[in-house]
Amino acid sequence: MRLAFMGTPDFAVPALRALYDAGHEIVAVYSQPPRRAGRGKKLSPSPVQQLAENLELLVRTPVSLKDEDEQTAFAALDLDAAIVAAYGLILPQAILDAPQMGCLNIHGSLLPRWRGAAPVQRAILAGDTETGITIMQMEAGLDTGPMLLKATTSIDHKTAGELTEELAGTGADLMIQYLTAPAKHPPEPQDDALATYAKKVDKQEARLDFNGSAEQVERQIRAYNPNPGAFFEYQDNRYRILKVVVSDTQGPSSTILDDRLLIGCETGSIQPELIQKAGKPAMALKSFLNGTKIPAGTILQ
Repeated sequence: MRLAFMGTPDFAVPALRALYDAGHEIVAVYSQPPRRAGRGKKLSPSPVQQLAENLELLVRTPVSLKDEDEQTAFAALDLDAAIVAAYGLILPQAILDAPQMGCLNIHGSLLPRWRGAAPVQRAILAGDTETGITIMQMEAGLDTGPMLLKATTSIDHKTAGELTEELAGTGADLMIQYLTAPAKHPPEPQDDALATYAKKVDKQEARLDFNGSAEQVERQIRAYNPNPGAFFEYQDNRYRILKVVVSDTQGPSSTILDDRLLIGCETGSIQPELIQKAGKPAMALKSFLNGTKIPAGTILQ
C-alpha cells in the first residue's frame, strides 16, 4: 500500500520498521520537530525521525497540521492510508479525510478503556490486570473511532517501560495483520458508556504517596518507571524508587521502619530493591545503603 507514517517516540519505531520490512510504499514520515535535549541542549530528532532517515525516507516535521499548505501537501501524497502511532499532534478533519482508507491509529489500550495520552500508566495505576493494543479508525474525537483489531496482554508486575515496549511490538504486528486483509476486520463502534480517560502524566504525580496501601504505592512505582520516576525527598535530595517488594509489616505511613529502608504505608509497607539518588546511577538496595543512611523513624516527604 501507499502509506504515510505519523509517529514520534520509541513506541512508534517498531511499527515504522515493520511497515518498511513488509514492503509497503512509505512516501512520507511525519514526526514532531527535533527538540533540545541533553546537557548541551542540542536539537535532537525523534526516534521515528532517526529511523526514517536511516531508511532514507522522506521526513516532514511540521509544528502543526492546521496550516492549509500542510494539508494540501498531505493530500497530494495520494495515500491509501496514514498509519499513526503516538504522533502527538492533532489531526484536522482535512488530514483525516485525505487518505483513501483514512488514518489508522495504533493505540496502547483496549478501547474504549483508557482513551488519551497515557493509557499504559493509567492502566497500571488503576490496578488493571490486562491491557492491549487497539487498531482504530481515527475520527475527530479523542480515540473515539471504530475499532478494527485488538490484542490483549497481561500486565502482571511489568513497569510502564516494559509494557510499552511489549505493546509497541504487538501494535506493529497487529497493523501489518490488518493491512494484509482489511476486509476481514469490519469496524466495531466503541461503547462510549465504558470509556475512561488516560490524562497525560504530570511530573508531580510521581511524588510517592505513602498514605495509600502498599499495593497502590507499588503500582505507582511501576507506572512511573522509567519516566518521570516515582520519588521521595530527604534532606533536600530526591530519590527515585525503581523496584520494590510489598511487605505485610505495618507501621506509621511515610515513615522509615528499620535500617533496611522499609517504608510504612497506610496498610502494609514497601521494601525498595532498586533506588536512585538524583544525578547518580541506580543501585541495588545493599549498595545504596553502604553510602546513604536514612535512619529508622525518619518521616519522608
